[in-house]
Amino acid sequence: MSKLNVVTGGRGYVGYALVKELADRGEKMRLLLRSDSSVFDEIECEKTFGDITNVDDLVKAFEGADVVYHVAGLVDTGTGYNEKLWNVNFGGTKNVVEACKKCGVKTLIYVSSVDAIAVDEDAEYITEADSFDPDLLEGEYGKTKAAATQYVLDNASDDLRVCVVHPSCCIGPYDNNETSMMMTMMKLYYKGFFSMTFDFGGYNFVDVRDVAKGMVAAAEKGRNGECYILSGYTHTLNEFMSTLAYVCGKKPPKITVKKELLSSNMTAIEAFFKATKMPPVLNDYTLRKICENCRFSCEKARYELGYQPRELEDAIKGSIEWLLERENSKGLEKAEKELEAAKKELKRTRKEYEKAQEEYEKAKLEYEEKKEKHEKKQKNKNK
Repeated sequence: MSKLNVVTGGRGYVGYALVKELADRGEKMRLLLRSDSSVFDEIECEKTFGDITNVDDLVKAFEGADVVYHVAGLVDTGTGYNEKLWNVNFGGTKNVVEACKKCGVKTLIYVSSVDAIAVDEDAEYITEADSFDPDLLEGEYGKTKAAATQYVLDNASDDLRVCVVHPSCCIGPYDNNETSMMMTMMKLYYKGFFSMTFDFGGYNFVDVRDVAKGMVAAAEKGRNGECYILSGYTHTLNEFMSTLAYVCGKKPPKITVKKELLSSNMTAIEAFFKATKMPPVLNDYTLRKICENCRFSCEKARYELGYQPRELEDAIKGSIEWLLERENSKGLEKAEKELEAAKKELKRTRKEYEKAQEEYEKAKLEYEEKKEKHEKKQKNKNK
């Protein structure tokens, strides 16, 4: 009998990549969703509906599960206490652990983040942490993920094997909800709205498909109570933009933006992304992050899990191909809707025409009758 995999957060960026990976492997899976989506139409899976903040929903979803992948969570790059963020990322994870114990789940894979790791600015490479303290971090998102990560590790036992994975900045296909900051930036660049580069900063970028493979490998080979960084390669922002330009068949951006210029105009930049309802590609928090030490090492995952992240060029190529396919698909959907609207309009017009024809025939008949009566009258008068 094949094992049952349960995935929380399957509609999200990383979650959907995992769902696709499990489906490609022919794995049996059940998804805990807050609402359904057409993105699952061609994926063979069982669906149950609920919320990770409700333990009863989780118990129902985890019944009979062998492996639970807890991917669901909120991402927020703002600062200051955020109650909803803590309720979902920390409180929801506590509920997941409790439900796993109640249902006798054998393996729990928790998707944390490199943001949960307290970074040593002087370290040549950043490796997996032994413990996680929210007080050592900036940003509420990192704090919530650190607290949740420590809670998961504290609950590792012979009955419940737990592994934690820490993805770095994900790019690649499957940003169905358009929540990825980097995918938003790449789309803007491709359309000619972000033709600039930077003379500072950088980050570690990883293809979301490789993260999904790493999660499955953690479930199969990961050691109990261990963490695995699922990163890609570290690049400067200028290297990233040059590679993006190459993949898109464009010349590298000529306009170079300095950090001071961004800092002095951050209020206007944040207002722009808020007004357009796009993910905030730049704000005070992300500006600090791209200036931090981001040399995350995935050597432990390579050695223990067989993890092999693809190069940046391949990851960007996959991102652009998916974006173009999605745009074409949107164009087709729009054309289909317009065609359907035209059919309805034609049907409406035809009905109106038929009604007008009936009224015309009726009026013509009345006219003929009146004319006939009039002619008879005239004949009688002439007699």
